[in-house]
Amino acid sequence: LIDAKLAFGTGTHETTQMIVSTLLSMEEANGGTLASKRVLDCGCGTGILGIAAAKLGAKEVVGYDIDEWSVRNTMHNAEINGVKNIKALLGDASVIKTIDGSFDILLANINRNILLNDMEAMRSKMTDGATFIISGFYEDDIPLLVDKAASLSLSLKDQKGKGNWRCLVFALPE
Repeated sequence: LIDAKLAFGTGTHETTQMIVSTLLSMEEANGGTLASKRVLDCGCGTGILGIAAAKLGAKEVVGYDIDEWSVRNTMHNAEINGVKNIKALLGDASVIKTIDGSFDILLANINRNILLNDMEAMRSKMTDGATFIISGFYEDDIPLLVDKAASLSLSLKDQKGKGNWRCLVFALPE
């Protein structure tokens, strides 16, 4: 259940669908569970991506967003979905520095310019072998995003398209 209020992410948008589809594929590949994984949801909006990860068994989910109503909306949606292992922080990518530990899966459904600007901060919270799933951009944006990711030692593992939107999956070597 998603009560969107003023935040982005109801599950009907192509970018959200591609990220959730990727999480489902990861769950299948890992023997049916993401139970040992910590997930960072960058730009959490309604919390839909973090809630999906938690429902798929993620050990812990931390999200952040620049909009106060998105942080409140994430926690509201977590509550109505019975998800207790999620927290949401207010702030931009600089809030990442205040989060303890590192993450196995990072999710970011954000536009190209913010991804390019914040990718280094996001990368700083990745464990060895982590997966970084991004969407919120178009085909023409892919070369810029792949180049930026490569400069941070991230390798492209998969890409998807739905309508005009694209999704990229990167991995950090173990």
